[in-house]
Amino acid sequence: QVHLVESGGGLVQAGGSLRLSCAASGRIFSINVMGWHRQAPGKQRELVATITNTGFTNYADSVKGRFTISRDDAANTVFLQMNSLKPEDTGVYYCLYRRYGDYWGQGTQVTVSS
Repeated sequence: QVHLVESGGGLVQAGGSLRLSCAASGRIFSINVMGWHRQAPGKQRELVATITNTGFTNYADSVKGRFTISRDDAANTVFLQMNSLKPEDTGVYYCLYRRYGDYWGQGTQVTVSS
């Protein structure tokens, strides 16, 4: 059982930045994938970025060059640095832990105003 808690969301103007964090606890394996998905009201949840324990990253085309995912394994924490934010980035951002199954955090709201 893995528990994930996100933080760092908020309201920001277009062009601004936010930094999200996700702390994992419970039965954590050193080999895993962590990442972020987001969901806008009335829309499907979509992948934003993932990072493996070896440091390989993957990004949605819509955020490449603007978002950076990183992790601190000593703290069991994954981060998402979001720059040059756009209104279409608005949504609830969920942290993901993947190992034998998917575990999700409660989500943190990101709102980008125009």
